[in-house]
Amino acid sequence: MSIQETTKPQLLRVGDLARQTGKTVRAIHLYEELGLLSPTRRSSGGFRLYDARATERVRWIDLLHGLGFSLQEMREISKSWWNAELGPDAMDELRPLFERKLEEARAAITRYQQLERELVQGLAYLETCRLCATRESVDGCVHCQQDHGMKGEPALVAGLMSTPEPARARVRREGLVRVDELERRDQR
Repeated sequence: MSIQETTKPQLLRVGDLARQTGKTVRAIHLYEELGLLSPTRRSSGGFRLYDARATERVRWIDLLHGLGFSLQEMREISKSWWNAELGPDAMDELRPLFERKLEEARAAITRYQQLERELVQGLAYLETCRLCATRESVDGCVHCQQDHGMKGEPALVAGLMSTPEPARARVRREGLVRVDELERRDQR
């Protein structure tokens, strides 16, 4: 008897696969419903059984999801890959999709870098407020003369300080008010 005959590949039940991949059982079932994943076989009791490749497949799904691919796009990728007659044709179908996702990822990185700069500037501005010797009201902060070490307020702070005067007065007078209530009052 050879080693291959005595060692059967370890098959995972859906709960085990979910735990190994950090997904829910429902997510695994959804992947199966969409044709992104399929069990190797079913047990005599009807349980779905998956081989080790299923773990890699779920990681592939997770990776594509992290890149912004929808489950429907993943399904289309898989379908077009397996429906292509020739490998180069399959690759040609994937290339434009990957190029588009790369552009989207780069645009998102640029947006997050800008947000990071805004947050760093806002925090630096707010840090200088700790040194303020006066105990002004919020209105005093809006007209602050303290040197914050930068030209003007960062956008995140300036936007807050630029609340229209009537709205500030209403908030002080009435406490917290829903935006739609303010809009209705302004229309009267």
